[in-house]
Amino acid sequence: MAEHGAHITTASVADDQPSIFEVVAQDSLMTAVRPALQHVVKVLAESNPAHYGFLWRWFDEIFTLLDFLLQQHYLSRTSASFSEHFYGLKRIVAGSSLQLQRPASAGLPKEHLWKSAMFLVLLPYLKVKLEKLTSSLREEDEYSIHPPSSRWKRFYRAFLAAYPFVNMAWEGWFLTQQLRYILGKAEHHSPLLKLAGVRLARLTAQDMQAIKQRLVEASAMQEPVRSIGEKIKSALKKAVGGVALSLSTGLSVGVFFLQFLDWWYSSENQEAIKSLTALPTPPPPVHLDYNSDSPLLPKMKTVCPLCRKTRVNDTVLATSGYVFCYRCVFNYVRSHQACPITGYPTEVQHLIKLYSPEN
Repeated sequence: MAEHGAHITTASVADDQPSIFEVVAQDSLMTAVRPALQHVVKVLAESNPAHYGFLWRWFDEIFTLLDFLLQQHYLSRTSASFSEHFYGLKRIVAGSSLQLQRPASAGLPKEHLWKSAMFLVLLPYLKVKLEKLTSSLREEDEYSIHPPSSRWKRFYRAFLAAYPFVNMAWEGWFLTQQLRYILGKAEHHSPLLKLAGVRLARLTAQDMQAIKQRLVEASAMQEPVRSIGEKIKSALKKAVGGVALSLSTGLSVGVFFLQFLDWWYSSENQEAIKSLTALPTPPPPVHLDYNSDSPLLPKMKTVCPLCRKTRVNDTVLATSGYVFCYRCVFNYVRSHQACPITGYPTEVQHLIKLYSPEN
């Protein structure tokens, strides 16, 4: 097996230490799940914006909540995240000897469990939000939307200039740690594991047997509930556990399908698909039916539907085809992630500025 032949490329510091192939594979699993689920949500929102539009607007928060329930479920029952358990790995407290190691079925100690959950769930959420904020600020700076005041201008410019270097240093930190792991100089492939005070190890046959036994006992045991408070607490615990179990079961079954979706809708694959299936661009219509009865649309074609004034810097939304003032539609799309007229999910990159022959 490839994982047992990893001594060719790395010198293990422990017999149960996984190879670099295993840890990189489990890292890439949850990275592939997020964009695949995001595409599914986008398709739902485009098919019915009224019912599923909120899923697109609040995708980051909903995904983070579900991810937290999933990771907490696995960390407390298998001493591993979902992707780590999927690849037969577990987390053990760094520095503990074989005799003092807790069984995987006992879960991580509370201190290490919450540290692990924070680095697995909260940190990626903050990173995504920071990247979106940086992209938005760069768009505003490029098109002079809401230019910063003189007091904040230096900090504003410095943040945009420094972010690429900070991000490069962050990624370089992880790359350096992985190289040290490959060379056998470190027991952690990720700095976040070291900060959480844990390291990865392979599940043993006893661990897998104990996890299965605990699942059987949990489904068979029914504790008597006495007070109303205990009933509510038990119901909430069962509900959270049920959601986490449903997520884990669904992801376990659909993980390969989600990875396929991530590959299928990747930018590299889309370029190949477009080159093979591209059709010639149809000519523009000679006459357009203008629905003057819609309360959202002004009767004059040169008026912006948002500010109700003559348009300035005409900008069309690629998702719906309606034209607005650039400043109006930029602020609206950035706040609502939707077309003001149709409600279709829309992002800032879908804005296309129009230029007349006179300009």
